[in-house]
Amino acid sequence: MNSRWHSPKAPGGEVAGKHLAGGFEISQVFGVAVASNITPDRETGIGAWTDGEIVRSIREGKSRDGRTLGPPMPFDLYRGLSDTDVQAMVAYLRTVAPVRNAVPSSRYTVPLPASYGPPVTGVPDPSTGDLVKYGAYLAGPVAHCIECHTPKDGRGVMDTGRLNAGGFRFTGPRGTVHSSNLTPDRETGIGGWTDVQIVQAINGTNPQGRVLMPPMPWPYYAGKIAPRDLQAIVAYLRSVPAVKNVVPPPVPAPPPTAPAAR
Repeated sequence: MNSRWHSPKAPGGEVAGKHLAGGFEISQVFGVAVASNITPDRETGIGAWTDGEIVRSIREGKSRDGRTLGPPMPFDLYRGLSDTDVQAMVAYLRTVAPVRNAVPSSRYTVPLPASYGPPVTGVPDPSTGDLVKYGAYLAGPVAHCIECHTPKDGRGVMDTGRLNAGGFRFTGPRGTVHSSNLTPDRETGIGGWTDVQIVQAINGTNPQGRVLMPPMPWPYYAGKIAPRDLQAIVAYLRSVPAVKNVVPPPVPAPPPTAPAAR
């Protein structure tokens, strides 16, 4: 539930004037997901929804009419969002500009479950005293780094036996990229990186100086994450089991061809 997926994209970034207006298509093993319009437009967005209906859609994967929503929304992670944080998300969504943009339905090739679990009745704020646990909360329910950096099975479900091992394939206007291995494996992961290098990667640049390609949402992270939160994320990544998993390098999209001369 963020700008990375819910805002239409062009090769240079978000389409101007369409922030959170939906329509971005994500093709994966589960079919084609079409991001919803989550602006306050009353006809094509969520302007007529109550706060409770928006919270339920985020944490439980249920639309206003009771339909089960599908991947890639990581509802198993979002169920852990604290009441404070999910209510803050709703408050933010109320402030964005409404955009009238009717989007088509997603086209899933796998059956969706009746539900993702029982209703979420309340989630307390996480403790910030244990950096590893707090980092797991930030890298899980809040930023869902885990979702993009964990390999998926044939149904699009995270392979929890290879948590954070990378290799999930994304194709977009700027090319094809596989999510990085974020485990402490020294050969194929980030085990040889310093804490500073990990933070630099979160902010958009890998240790070799390459700017990270989408869908890594580093423009939303760079300079906007509190130092203590970055420290907690690094502590969490240091704590997970190392998994050896070689990830293919990114393949940028070819430059557009010039029209033939007449």
